[in-house]
Amino acid sequence: MRLQDYWGIGPKTSERLAEALGTERAVEAIESADVRALVDAGLHRGRATRILRRANGEAGMDVLATGDARSVYDDLLSLAAGEALTAHAADRIRVLTPLLDRDAVEERLDRVVAARDAWAALDEADREAVVDAFAGYDESDGSDLAAVETAVVLRKAGLTDGPFADVGALDGDRLRDAADALADVRGSIDPAGGLDGDDIEIATGADDELDRLREHLSAARDLADSAFDVLESVRDGSLRDFEALEAATIEHVARESGVEPATVRAAAPDEALDAADFVSGTLRDLVVELEAAVEEREAAVAADIRERLGDEPEADEDGTAAGDGDTTVARAATATSDAAFLLSLGRFAAENGHVRPTLVDDGIAVRGARNPFLGGEVQPVSYGVGSHSLADEAGVASADAPPTGDRVSVLTGANSGGKTTLLETLCAVALLASMGLPVPAEAAEVGTFDRIVFHRRHASFNAGVLESTLKSVVPPLVADGRTLMLVDEFEAITEPGRAADLLNGLVTLTVDRGALGVYVTHLAEDLSPLPDAARIDGIFAEGLTNDLELRVDYQPRFETVGKSTPEFIVSRLVANAGDRGVRAGFEHLAGAVGEEAVQRTLSDAEWAANDD
Repeated sequence: MRLQDYWGIGPKTSERLAEALGTERAVEAIESADVRALVDAGLHRGRATRILRRANGEAGMDVLATGDARSVYDDLLSLAAGEALTAHAADRIRVLTPLLDRDAVEERLDRVVAARDAWAALDEADREAVVDAFAGYDESDGSDLAAVETAVVLRKAGLTDGPFADVGALDGDRLRDAADALADVRGSIDPAGGLDGDDIEIATGADDELDRLREHLSAARDLADSAFDVLESVRDGSLRDFEALEAATIEHVARESGVEPATVRAAAPDEALDAADFVSGTLRDLVVELEAAVEEREAAVAADIRERLGDEPEADEDGTAAGDGDTTVARAATATSDAAFLLSLGRFAAENGHVRPTLVDDGIAVRGARNPFLGGEVQPVSYGVGSHSLADEAGVASADAPPTGDRVSVLTGANSGGKTTLLETLCAVALLASMGLPVPAEAAEVGTFDRIVFHRRHASFNAGVLESTLKSVVPPLVADGRTLMLVDEFEAITEPGRAADLLNGLVTLTVDRGALGVYVTHLAEDLSPLPDAARIDGIFAEGLTNDLELRVDYQPRFETVGKSTPEFIVSRLVANAGDRGVRAGFEHLAGAVGEEAVQRTLSDAEWAANDD
């Protein structure tokens, strides 16, 4: 396949990848979603991520039918990547896409939920050891030694079954031997070909004899580079003949290099033209002999390391030989990388209290859901549209359990009441479930959607915004397949009367197309009678806190129109007004919205403050 056949790769990018990686390796990196390889080749990480998402999950990316849906998707993956144990695991998380195959979703959920439970079951010491091991693995840029050492730590922590079965399948003794052997190696190891003398170098300290020979060779080379100085050192006016100079030379070289005199004598030439020729010849031949001795010892040590590494392919559990090049080191490297990815997703789910959603045919419903992007204490909410079976813990429907069977809900209520946040929460739940990941709720039932339309409120009020909004939400609604509509405040983009008409049309169209939808509006009282499959829900403000902050019950009340309760806002403005004239103005508005309600609100807030 040509590089330019992939989405987002033009001639210049293709040329850059081919030069840096070679076409075959570049294609392999794209097909295996290897972000690191593309980044190392010179691509910006964001661009590399987008290319790989399209290359490995183009159909899934089509689920993100609007820019706001794509924004939530990006933010979710950024959150998950933030819990990643390695940089490579973070890259793999960022290229996850929605899955359209139900079996693939269930399979990933199985693995991630098992990883979540495994992470949660680790005690503090094991968890810290695992985090530290992956940190070292990351710092070494995924070296073979770090991969093997991390696999040892994972096994010690008990991460050896379920999604970590590949770690458990490694032979513990061979892993420890491989770790010891790799500590004696510098350079790279070719997993398919084992130790390659051209690619690796045996580390200092691996073998005492090799270290001694290397020291001798280094000293002999230094002497050979300064043969004239050696000659001057051994030449002495008292020397009576050539034999005395030969003996002095052998003694000096042996003393300075640490080589045995007999070894130096064996390297000395039998015949020499003069003293200079004898000294240089002795040093030259000694270097050659020592180089041969070093090479021979390196080969012997390499053979020992190869045996300790378990360079022969490991046997599978049934006793048959594993695949070509499937050595202990290669299997440990793969198992460690996969464990980092799954344990990172499990950590994300465990640290944020995410649960496995139940996959259903047609519906989305949550109990005790939390917006994943909000920090601190948040009020969980229960909501849903379509068919579902959520109820309270006793299995009995409660006031907080969303009705079942309605195709569309129209969500109304107080300003700053969490309506948009609820839409975002439902979008996040649907997207996480579509990627085979646990969701932020006590329980959830989620269908498979071919398209998710999430549209946030826009502040602009003109025909251009209206047109672009309709062009954004209507085409995916009328397309074949299942669509989830999550649309916020149409009245913000056109005049209220027309907005109510458009909203009526969208609700009706959603029902007619068999889609599911939640539409947020302040115009519930202006809507025409909705279809039988639609309902109106409301969020209510309940008063002011003693700090004069709006107190809202974020749990929607089903089949009830919410109230914006402007008297709460006016009450706060009256109480906070420092200027007498401004306060009089707000008091005038209090009369317009209901002076009695405003005064009651102020009295309640004052009573609460005094009570504290």
